[in-house]
Amino acid sequence: MNYRLIAMLAAALTWGFVSDPASAKGSAFPAPPQDPAQQQLPSAPSAVKYPPPPAAPSPANTQTNGSSTQAGAAPSATPQPSAQGASVSSTGSSQSNSAPAVAKSEAAVKPDASATAAPGPGTDDSIPLIRKRVNEVNVVFTVTDKRDRFVKDLTEKDFRVIDDNKPALSIESFSRETNLPLRVGLLIDASNSVRDRFRFEQESAIEFLNQIIRPHYDRAFVIGFDTTPEVTQDFTDNTEQLSHGVRMLRAGGGTALYDAVYYACRDKLMNVDRGELATRRAIILLSDGDDNQSRVSLTEAVEMAQRAEVIIYAISTNTSGVVLRGDKVLKYLAEQTGGRAFFPFKIEDVANAFTQISEELRSQYDISYKPADFVADGKYRKIEILADNKKYHVRARKGYYAPRQ
Repeated sequence: MNYRLIAMLAAALTWGFVSDPASAKGSAFPAPPQDPAQQQLPSAPSAVKYPPPPAAPSPANTQTNGSSTQAGAAPSATPQPSAQGASVSSTGSSQSNSAPAVAKSEAAVKPDASATAAPGPGTDDSIPLIRKRVNEVNVVFTVTDKRDRFVKDLTEKDFRVIDDNKPALSIESFSRETNLPLRVGLLIDASNSVRDRFRFEQESAIEFLNQIIRPHYDRAFVIGFDTTPEVTQDFTDNTEQLSHGVRMLRAGGGTALYDAVYYACRDKLMNVDRGELATRRAIILLSDGDDNQSRVSLTEAVEMAQRAEVIIYAISTNTSGVVLRGDKVLKYLAEQTGGRAFFPFKIEDVANAFTQISEELRSQYDISYKPADFVADGKYRKIEILADNKKYHVRARKGYYAPRQ
């Protein structure tokens, strides 16, 4: 009898073990590890010809089955670079089954179209994709008189705006932006071609940062570039840390100027403080302009600066007294983005150029307008801001890229 009872208990235990295939499989065949998060492509433009913008992290979808919960990564869409003032913002990731994802428009602009819902990838029809189109262009510009002195007391009525060869439909806002927070990228050429004057340029750049950056208000970062761009100090308002980032630079190697501009605009300035507060974004570029290593072109670098709404101020380190090809490159970068190029006669004049840039950054206007006959076709649209007084010269970016619908 005891033997029979023991045999029955053993059979029951054996049946219970094999009747749970999940447990058996879990013990004999461990489940394969989950796929790791998709690795970002190298962010430096010198790594690839057409580097994509970094993908925004997407919230995880959560599925519950009984007592176990499995988290899977929601499909993430690569964010499109915002056009200059005219942008499309969209959110396609689902956060929960009870509330749709809602896109946030930038604080500085106003949507002129109602939201259109459409299901996003990997979501059901009850979780819509919200799209909003913003047809408002924002331009920061500077006005000088015939003696190149800044004119700071003009009003909206003193200007006319031409967008794509047509007068603007309406002016939405106008202000004298003399005190907006600055977001500045200091890009210093650390190639062999500037080795003989590199130390003086470093000290001039440090003095500029000490003058322009206000604690708890402005922020800057430092990039040195030779063959590739290198961030030696990320965004901070600490001038000691910025100075240390400048002094860390060592001259040597080729010159990847276009890559450095492209990287700084796309990865550092494109989305800084977007939707949080109004800022002015600028690059201070110290170089001889002689690019020989970049993977992206001059045109691509300018386009990225225009998309990021970045003004480029260039200081040439060529003191030969002869206008070289690099000087023309620096002038083109500045003119296309609404900035200015400086060509010192001697190395000591570099410090004076930094002083003039500091003054200009505190002497600008800001205007927002709606273009006439706007089409979201991704094409380039020219901008002209004209002062009624012919004695005044307006310096602004030359255009922007409309978003694609």
